[in-house]
Amino acid sequence: MTFTVIGHCPRTGRLGIGIATFSITVGMYCNGVKSRTGVTISQAFVNQYNNALVLRLLEQGFSPAAVMAQLGANDPDHDYRQIGIIDRDGRAVAHTGSKTRGWSGHKVGPGWVACGNGLRGPHVVEAIGDGFMAEPGADLEHRLLLGIEAGRAAGGQGTPERGKTERSAALIVHSNQTYADIDLRVDLHDSAIEELRRIWLEYKKYEAFYRERSRNPRAAVPQEVFAAKLRATAEAAP
Repeated sequence: MTFTVIGHCPRTGRLGIGIATFSITVGMYCNGVKSRTGVTISQAFVNQYNNALVLRLLEQGFSPAAVMAQLGANDPDHDYRQIGIIDRDGRAVAHTGSKTRGWSGHKVGPGWVACGNGLRGPHVVEAIGDGFMAEPGADLEHRLLLGIEAGRAAGGQGTPERGKTERSAALIVHSNQTYADIDLRVDLHDSAIEELRRIWLEYKKYEAFYRERSRNPRAAVPQEVFAAKLRATAEAAP
């Protein structure tokens, strides 16, 4: 029971994943993002080897469609997988195997894939795509959050009669560095998507501070001093 949006920003080249599920610690499965290469997700009955293989093939110049064909040819359990792939140019493909459980499906748009399994119906995937596209000029991480928030608002996981809460969620975004810009995870929480949004909003206050501290450590103010300035600014706000 998982729903996901993977996306590419044509303006910045950034790549990322927004994901939520009833299972716990979903962030450990989100190792399928590589700067200037692509983004992929393997879910339902997860094959962790797929993520590394997809990124390696994309780096060698294979198209997402060719990569997906290779996955299908080399995995006897391909029908149990749900997979999305986007390359650095925004070309996107998806696969939902016939043996995934509950309502399962995907939608592919320009530079994005919305997908899910164990959902309350196809309207959830539609909502994820609409959420991602709602603010096309926004930062990629915000758009990914909008996607999974829209999926949750549309009913999320479960059956048509009964929903299930999301207990873990993750937000991963890469730019041009070899490391992530954004790597935020909620491993076990009764309202994982709301908690992920809260963590992201708090992190955004510190994001520039952390980057500047790395670039210019000799001039960096102590974190306690920066946090005090944040509190003072918040208290002074009308």
